[in-house]
Amino acid sequence: MTAFILRAVISALGLWLATRWVPGIRIEDAGTLVLAGLLLGVVNAVVRPIVILLTLPLTVLSLGIFLLVVNAGMLALVAWMLPGFHVAGFAAAFETALVVWIVGWLASWLIGPKGRIQIHIHRPGDGDGRPMR
Repeated sequence: MTAFILRAVISALGLWLATRWVPGIRIEDAGTLVLAGLLLGVVNAVVRPIVILLTLPLTVLSLGIFLLVVNAGMLALVAWMLPGFHVAGFAAAFETALVVWIVGWLASWLIGPKGRIQIHIHRPGDGDGRPMR
């Protein structure tokens, strides 16, 4: 549950950045932003796998690039379901999906796949071939 909430907060952060950088995206208040992050997490967990399965031939033919279109569609679905979250069109949804994906990717890189903050310390002799002193 904690990992889901953390990912929803990361999605909300990505959506907030998208409202600043992408023309055509508007979120009316902070409550709507948090709800959009939560709803995007639910949609990505429930609806997105079904859509990916249905569009698998297109995804394979495009070498996975069609997943960006699927992500834009999931974002547009959230905007359609949530009053106060407005997307001006496909281009805005596509760019927002890119921003949210990049923020999520960076956060996963920092946090780790299980939603825990990981600290990596490299010490000489830890598998780099040099003996410890």
